[in-house]
Amino acid sequence: MVLLDSHRRQVDANGAYLRLMGYRRDQIIGRPFYEHVIGGPLASPQQWAAALAAGRFTGATPLRAADGSNVNVQWAATVELVTGHRRVLFVALSTSRWGSRFREAEPGEHEAGSLSAREREIVRLVALGSSGPEIAEELSITHNTVRTHVRNAMTKSGARSRAHLVAKALGDGLAFD
Repeated sequence: MVLLDSHRRQVDANGAYLRLMGYRRDQIIGRPFYEHVIGGPLASPQQWAAALAAGRFTGATPLRAADGSNVNVQWAATVELVTGHRRVLFVALSTSRWGSRFREAEPGEHEAGSLSAREREIVRLVALGSSGPEIAEELSITHNTVRTHVRNAMTKSGARSRAHLVAKALGDGLAFD
C-alpha cells in the first residue's frame, strides 16, 4: 500500500510496497508516484482531478522498480479526507514481474460481498490505519471483538493478511461503502 497526497506525492508506504519496489522509505517520501510509472503519469491533471472527485478507481500499471525491473500492478485506490487533507490510498491487488499476466483467483475463494456491515466497517477503519485498540475505542467494543471481526472477514474473503483483506475489499468496492 502507498498513500499519496492530492498532488500524487508519496506520503507513506508499507513494508510490502517498499520490498516490491526495492526502495527505502526515505527514497520515496515526498517524491511523485508517477516517477515509478513506466511512460510517466497515466493521467493528465484533469483526469487526476476527476479520479479524485470520483473517490474510488482501479487499474493496472507497469512500474519500474529500483533495480530497473518492471512490475505490473493491478490496483485499487480510494480517496479519503484525513486530518483535513485529501489522501489517496493505493493498494496492490495483484502483481506480476512476468508481463501483464496476473495471478488468477484460487478456486473456492470467497467473495468479499459476504462481509457483514460491521466487518466492512472494521475493514474500512483498518484501511485508514486504525489499530485494533483504536477501532475498539471508536466503536465501543472490545479489542477481542475487533480481532474476531477481522479474522472472520479474512476467512470469508480468503485474505492471507490484513493488507490483503484491505486490498480485496478495495478491489470489490466494499471497504468504503
